[in-house]
Amino acid sequence: MRRGIAATALVASLALAATACGGGSGDGDKKAADGPVTITWWDTSDATNEAPTYKKLIEKFEAANKDIKVKYQNVPFAEAEQKYKTAAQAGNAPDVLRADVGWTAGLAELQYLAPLDGTPAVKEIGSFNQGLVDGAKVDGKLYGVPQVTDALALLYNKEVFAKAGVQPPKTWAELSTAAKTIKDKTGVDGIYLNPDSYFALPFLYGEGGLMVDTDNKKITVNDERGKKAVQTVVDMIKSGVAVKPDYTDGYNNMQAAFKDGKVAMVVNGPWSTADDLTGKAFKNKDNLGVAAVPAGSSGQAGTPTGGHNLVVYNGADAPRKDAAQKFVAFMTSAESQEFASLQTGVLPTRDDAYTVKVVADPIRAAFKNVLADSTPRPAVAGVSDMFAEWTKQYVEILKGNASVEQGLDTTAEKWKTNINSLKEYSVE
Repeated sequence: MRRGIAATALVASLALAATACGGGSGDGDKKAADGPVTITWWDTSDATNEAPTYKKLIEKFEAANKDIKVKYQNVPFAEAEQKYKTAAQAGNAPDVLRADVGWTAGLAELQYLAPLDGTPAVKEIGSFNQGLVDGAKVDGKLYGVPQVTDALALLYNKEVFAKAGVQPPKTWAELSTAAKTIKDKTGVDGIYLNPDSYFALPFLYGEGGLMVDTDNKKITVNDERGKKAVQTVVDMIKSGVAVKPDYTDGYNNMQAAFKDGKVAMVVNGPWSTADDLTGKAFKNKDNLGVAAVPAGSSGQAGTPTGGHNLVVYNGADAPRKDAAQKFVAFMTSAESQEFASLQTGVLPTRDDAYTVKVVADPIRAAFKNVLADSTPRPAVAGVSDMFAEWTKQYVEILKGNASVEQGLDTTAEKWKTNINSLKEYSVE
């Protein structure tokens, strides 16, 4: 899951210090002669809304596995990938990482991750959504176990919708009309769009476009469908249908506006709902509506599949690898996934974790339906770097510093030049 671009400027400086502060699996963490094995877990979940739940699961794991101790460290999502690479290069990475699904292939190709086929970590892999499992494979080998999954949806304020007399829009054109009506009748702004390129994917998919065509080895983000998609966002902001976003901390400003009832709609994922429900606009939980993202001019709607895998460090010694595999199996069990979902609202990755209690919640049930029609991100190494470059250009486009064509063409050229897995691709 992606929570915005605010911290990206810190990554370069923090990476230099990662070896010293980051933790991993050095000599101090090895098993003492007569003591338990200690493993380190870097958790990239939200420190406020999700981390406490995972700490409770660690307590349960340690109680059931007296010979294993888990050293927990919450690492901010925006910093974690680069910090992990730096630590792995130094031979000091954590034994387990909660990795965004977009990181797994790249880390595996760098040989930082241990293959998990045939290990205790994947003894129940047949119970998982097989599309998510396939997304954690590289060259036929499995390098991660899906822990949580997600998809973007249209979240809306039911009370504001009722006052304005509008229904959840089915297309972006309908959304523009609804936003204007909401503003006129209630004074509430229509929608806040996060200026992070990951959140542009529903617009791209809604035009029938893709970031890249892996079958034909083409970069397609800048084709006519891509240009039309981004132009839709530009037009929504210019016309006032969408709030002019904050380009320094777009995600958190979006969240604050939505929670406070100052904006009626956002596009966001299930990870955000626990935070949404802390806002004054959603003191009544039933006021939070969840609908599929609107369709584009192609007539189809599309949302990206996101989520996180638990991966194991290839450089760990045998005792820590064994312990890490047991820990991954526990954290991705049906019982643990049900517990996490009930506590935080995240979506399980295995079918048997969608228990009666989990699907009884209308928010989770709605996201489960949205997830059924989601589109996986491109199966190429370096996809997170692709989003980082695209976001730079996307922000320049939305600010008016570059045309849609200029920004997307620059994005495509940067991808071809800087992303190793795309150097043989052609550019539209």
